[in-house]
Amino acid sequence: MNMGRFVICFIVLSLFCINQACIVLGDIGTATSYNPPYTPTKCGGNRADQFPSGNLFVAVSEGLWDKGAACGRRYRLRCLSGNNRPCKEGTIDVRVVDYCTKSPCPSTIVLSSDAFAEISHSRAKINIEYVQI
Repeated sequence: MNMGRFVICFIVLSLFCINQACIVLGDIGTATSYNPPYTPTKCGGNRADQFPSGNLFVAVSEGLWDKGAACGRRYRLRCLSGNNRPCKEGTIDVRVVDYCTKSPCPSTIVLSSDAFAEISHSRAKINIEYVQI
């Protein structure tokens, strides 16, 4: 009987682990927000057409910057956690328009204030999941 319980527990735990692996879509990092003025940027200077509609854009830290190759990349991200349950449901798609110039950068990705408001009720740093699309 003990061997039967072991097999059942093993199967259940295996299925749980498989399901958990499917939930994680991308990398884990942190996010903060920044406010206007948003120009000039490292990607488009003072060009107004660099910003996507809805102002869903970001600046990225050194780890994602890739010596400027990150300009124009798109990421899908969602809030995972933070202080006082800040997360809103769903995901947003954002475009990289700048490099985080603060040293050190306060987070992995720095969202425009509009983008941050789409995924969080708070203004404090949050934990995010992100994947390049």
